[in-house]
Amino acid sequence: MRILIGSALLAFCASGLAQERLFANHVDNRTVIAFKAPDAAVQKMLPEGWEINAPASGPSKGANLALVLIEQLIVLDAQGAPVEPARGAVLTIPARKKGSDAAGSMVVAGLFTGKAAPGAYGVYLPATVNLERRQRVDGDGKILIEERWSAKGPDGHWIEAQVQFARGPTARTKSESKAYSGARPDFYRIYRAETVSDVVRGAEGTDISAVSVSVGGQKYTPLLGGSQKIVSVTSIPSFVRAIYLPGP
Repeated sequence: MRILIGSALLAFCASGLAQERLFANHVDNRTVIAFKAPDAAVQKMLPEGWEINAPASGPSKGANLALVLIEQLIVLDAQGAPVEPARGAVLTIPARKKGSDAAGSMVVAGLFTGKAAPGAYGVYLPATVNLERRQRVDGDGKILIEERWSAKGPDGHWIEAQVQFARGPTARTKSESKAYSGARPDFYRIYRAETVSDVVRGAEGTDISAVSVSVGGQKYTPLLGGSQKIVSVTSIPSFVRAIYLPGP
């Protein structure tokens, strides 16, 4: 089974442009919680010359911060060799560089297990990450899911999240995006992904989820210390992506 999945990933990454370099292939299970946090606190996390670029439409309309909860299932390096999967909680900001076309997700902080810290973006703290996921199917076929995440790092930095929701219709989509480093904004990676996702709570939809998020530490408290508003919650049980670096 692993060989078949690995072959599919390698075939997927072949769609990349020749001038780019394949870095890795991942299969993840993700939960993304988007927030409207205090603009001043969020802006302070961005490098000089960058500004918040909140979505103008869609489920995360108006959100200026996202907490991405990541359970890596399969990780393959550029040669197709397996790498130990990790778990983490990552904070990203939709951002753009003033006076240029550069735009995407700015990865500004996070907690990750194992060798995944400090990561390619240089902003992750090493952490112990615990995940508990429960799924119950009622007699009428309704799928109820509960997730509990706990990430604890150094210097009092921690993130805890709990999400409860009923699985709704899922959508299969393909996308291409760029993710920039909050520590080194000239560095970015290109993501080509195919996802199966379920927007369980959106900016313009009905709240069908119960969500709680709490944090600690000087990096996280100004962002998620209590004045933030949850805009959307997206469950992504299948996140298949090929990661490229720009240039020859």
